[in-house]
Amino acid sequence: MVLDASKGDIQKKLLEKELETVGLRLNQSPPQISFKKKKTGGITFNNTVPLSHLDEKTVMNVLHEYKVHNCELLVREDITVDQLIDVIEGNRRYVKCIYAYNKIDLITIEEMDKLARRPYSVVISANMQLNLDVLLQHMWSAMGIVRIYTKRQGQPPDFADPIILSEGRGGHTVEHAVLHLHKALRDEFKYSLVWGRSVKHFPQRLV
Repeated sequence: MVLDASKGDIQKKLLEKELETVGLRLNQSPPQISFKKKKTGGITFNNTVPLSHLDEKTVMNVLHEYKVHNCELLVREDITVDQLIDVIEGNRRYVKCIYAYNKIDLITIEEMDKLARRPYSVVISANMQLNLDVLLQHMWSAMGIVRIYTKRQGQPPDFADPIILSEGRGGHTVEHAVLHLHKALRDEFKYSLVWGRSVKHFPQRLV
């Protein structure tokens, strides 16, 4: 989310409110709630932790408001009413968000320092090309993107055309890297030699 650093929190709050209205939850994890509708049997409600924001009566009222009269509800964390509603409606998306505060060349160093210390925030200046490399690093980290450089035996690594793996599209395993090259290779694959900070030996053999 690109924000104008000179406009304070007004722009950020408005955009967050708009995204929340359409069902997007920024930098939040899905509530630890197990919710299963049933055809009969009434409502079974249990919680494994103390609840400070709602009680059983409130839970029942919310369920009845949504015309849920038969279900199993197990709460494993101290949730709010809004989180309970999110689970009942079941159409929320939980996404990562980086707040990129642009135009830092128009504010004071003190103001920039405060913005930079906020969670999930990066300060940049597109006009002066400031801190764009840091923003790129944050984006790669948030999306869980990893570059894999392949190497033919007896030849140097190919740094020109890496394999791009991400958490949201399969994962970071050797199998996913092999499938990215060609699906037929999985049946013929025997082992790989891996270099990098994630291994103890250089190279490390993975089967």
